[in-house]
Order: sequence, then structure tokens, then C-alpha cells
Amino acid sequence: MPIRIPSELPAFRTLGEENIFVMSTERAEHQNIRPIKVIIINIMPKKIETESQLMRLLSNTPLQVDIDLLQMASHTSKNTSLSHLEAFYKTFDEVRDKRYDGMIITGAPVELLDYEQVDYWEEITEIMEWSKTHVYSSLYICWAAQAGLYYHFGVPKYTLDRKMFGIFPHRAEVENCQLLRGFDDVFLVPHSRNTEVRREDIEKVPQLKILTSSELSGVHIVANKNGRQYFITGHSEYDRDTLAGEYFRDINKGLDIQLPYNYFPDDDPTKTPLFSWRCAANLMFSNWLNYSVYQRTPYNLDELEVRNWSWETSL
Repeated sequence: MPIRIPSELPAFRTLGEENIFVMSTERAEHQNIRPIKVIIINIMPKKIETESQLMRLLSNTPLQVDIDLLQMASHTSKNTSLSHLEAFYKTFDEVRDKRYDGMIITGAPVELLDYEQVDYWEEITEIMEWSKTHVYSSLYICWAAQAGLYYHFGVPKYTLDRKMFGIFPHRAEVENCQLLRGFDDVFLVPHSRNTEVRREDIEKVPQLKILTSSELSGVHIVANKNGRQYFITGHSEYDRDTLAGEYFRDINKGLDIQLPYNYFPDDDPTKTPLFSWRCAANLMFSNWLNYSVYQRTPYNLDELEVRNWSWETSL
């Protein structure tokens, strides 16, 4: 089954050209099934690019997925047109009475700011609190992962001496984890961040479990043991050339940026990067939709209750 998005959304054409099955809202309304409802809080600057990246991964299952896109009402986007936001995005006030099977909060280029200095911090923490009773399972990506760990569990972040930038090998730390079902012993993940969370702080929190990590890039996936929250420090959703775009952007600005690790063949930025993390990315998102969302969420979303927020292990 496909994801269900408006046919006017740029991602609809992009995915269709890639032979990925997407269904227009109009066509899907004639199907008598209960689709999975996912809300994406997109706080990345290049929102159209991020929409396509995430929807490409969410489309890779037999499930029909309804997507709502959410923007921050307390922040003015500089990189996405107002007409696009008005046509395809909602604000929190428009959805606060709705319930969702899944939620994704993207990264954002605000990691060097203290959390409370981010202009939409109050709004996004309200969303994170709301998700406990209105969303069954949530994915927090990159900055959102750090912000979610800080808000929910008080886990601090630390500034790195150099940007964690490139494609890094990772290993699972737990066996028989549903989110990691089918993963190879070693799998690759892109990282692009200037801050980190640390193992010793996470291990102090009894509700949390580190699922995957890298000797080079550190903690990768942290889970709430109840299976309702996953905090992912990398960017598995990135396209082949996303890191290249970031690298050349910073070079053109005259910034001191190192070559992304393990990315350009022979460390030659004139060569096309290998897309070496795509399988693991597709598997992680499809596992999340299937095992953490579809297999567990109540059929009637009105039955989501605070009592389901226990932290008994269900990974």
C-alpha cells in the first residue's frame, strides 16, 4: 500500500518519477480500510527536500499511511515559500485535538543554541508533551533526538570539537529488537551534527535503552523501553547527495569544514558518493511502521490513554 498525500505536493511527483507507489488523497478516500496516521513535524530548513526523503521511506511497506505535515507557528521559515506552507502544512492548533499512530520530528540547524534559546522551544515542547497522549509511537531525528532526550529525561548535550560529519559504521547492542529486525551486523548511517549526547548520561535513566552505537560517532538509537519513543542521532533519511550539498555549501561560504568521513570515493569530492546506507534506512522505517506502530497501536485512536505510557520493556 502507498502513502497518501495530496497530488499537488512536490513529493507526489518526485516519488512517482522514482516508480514509488503513492496515492492521491482523492483516490484513497474510496478505499474501505483504516490507514496508519503519521504526523511529521518538519523543522528542517529545506522542507520540500525533507518531505520527499521521509515519504520515500514511509512508502516502503504494505501499509497505507496518511501523512499530515506540521510547521512551527512560532517560527518564520526562510527557505520554504509561504505558499507551500499554507497549502500543505498545518499548525499545532489545527491538530491538537487529533490522534496519530506515529509522529516524526526532524532535525534542525539550531544545535549550537541552548534549547531554551530556540524561538520555537515552547511550542515544540508542548508538542512533545501532547504526543504522550495523542501519538502511539514517535521518532525523534538528530537535533530533535537530543531535544527529546533533554525534555523528557533531562539528558544533556555537549558541543563537539569538530563536526560529526560523514557515513559511519554502527552495530546493534541488543538482540531480537523489533526496530532492528533484519539488520546486518554492521550497517552505515549518515551523521551531520556539532553536538552529541553521551552514553554515561543515558545509562543513568532507567526508562532508556541504547539500541545501536558506533565506535566513531557514538550513541545512535536510544529507545524508551515502552517502545513508544525512539531517539535517532543520525540522518538515515538523507539522499545520496545531501552531505555533498552541505559540504560544498560550507566550502563556498569559506567555512572550515572537513571532508565527510567515508563518503566520497577515495576522498575525492569530484566523485559521486556511494549510496551505502539506503537498505538500513528503508528497513528501520518499515520496521518502525510495522512493529512499533501498526502491530501495537489501537484500532480506535480515541483509546490512546496515559496509562499506556508505562515503561515496561516492549522493544
